[in-house]
Amino acid sequence: MKNIYFLIPPETHPLDIIGPAQLFYECIENGAALQLFFISSSSNNEISSSLGLHFSKLISYTEVTLGKNDVLVVPGIKFSLLIDVTYKKESIDFYNWLHSQYKNGATMVSVCTGAFLLAEAGLLKGKKATTHWKAFETFEQKFPDTEVLKNRLFVENERIYTSAGMLSGIDLCLYLVEKEYGIKFAIEIAKEVVMYFRRSESDPQLSIFLQFRNHLDTRIHNAQDFVANNLASSFTIEDIADNVNMSVRNLTRQFKKTTGITIGDYLAKLRVEQSVHLLAEGYTLEYTTKECGLKSTNQLRALLKKYEEVIPTDLNSVK
Repeated sequence: MKNIYFLIPPETHPLDIIGPAQLFYECIENGAALQLFFISSSSNNEISSSLGLHFSKLISYTEVTLGKNDVLVVPGIKFSLLIDVTYKKESIDFYNWLHSQYKNGATMVSVCTGAFLLAEAGLLKGKKATTHWKAFETFEQKFPDTEVLKNRLFVENERIYTSAGMLSGIDLCLYLVEKEYGIKFAIEIAKEVVMYFRRSESDPQLSIFLQFRNHLDTRIHNAQDFVANNLASSFTIEDIADNVNMSVRNLTRQFKKTTGITIGDYLAKLRVEQSVHLLAEGYTLEYTTKECGLKSTNQLRALLKKYEEVIPTDLNSVK
């Protein structure tokens, strides 16, 4: 059982909380062993957000001790508070608590300007981080010992994650879901919330099992699911078409139009990632070949050679 705690500071941005909370709620609805808690950054159990929306019946942070099975989501707050000297002084005990929870083994996840709160607690010193683009200059001035990455949706450190904005905070939480529960589960959650994936070459690489899902075509999603779920099997395009009740011609045309990639290339990329994962886990070439639905180890070597730019250095010997 993992516990997800959502911190509610004064003047917080509601979407920074509601978005990730809804994502984790859908995880619970789909069978994940999670519990959600909402805690105040003060002794008050009712706090007003930046929109005037009130959060009530909150648990005070002073009553909470986090550990290695706990995740704390830290939202952004009204910018004026981030540079308010009085607020900083009044929050010393809270920042000390935040630092202690990380030392206890908790995972810290900041959304938008929530990175400021982690930095004030001394958790980002000597680390890389990101925050909202409007706050880059202020963040660099206040925390010169932290390297700000300005072209990233989110940045990962050891048990500390920072994200660039409200929506990228949801991206980040989906990334954490993938790490904890696997690719297929994350796909289901993304589909549940009708989530788009916003990634570029400079962003943390998204699993191929989650790429090319930036569309709303249910039949193509089903075709992608069929391919991903049957990698170890022998199947044809006709099999995929029959499964999604489409003609082969219509499927191949619509798949390329919707995803920007052919079915053959999509299948190859899935096999490459699966094989890299299995080989990194120590499985043999023979086992990996079978699990990826290939006929021979030579076929696997040829595939990895074709996509050698994505192969980790320590696996180059298999090519």
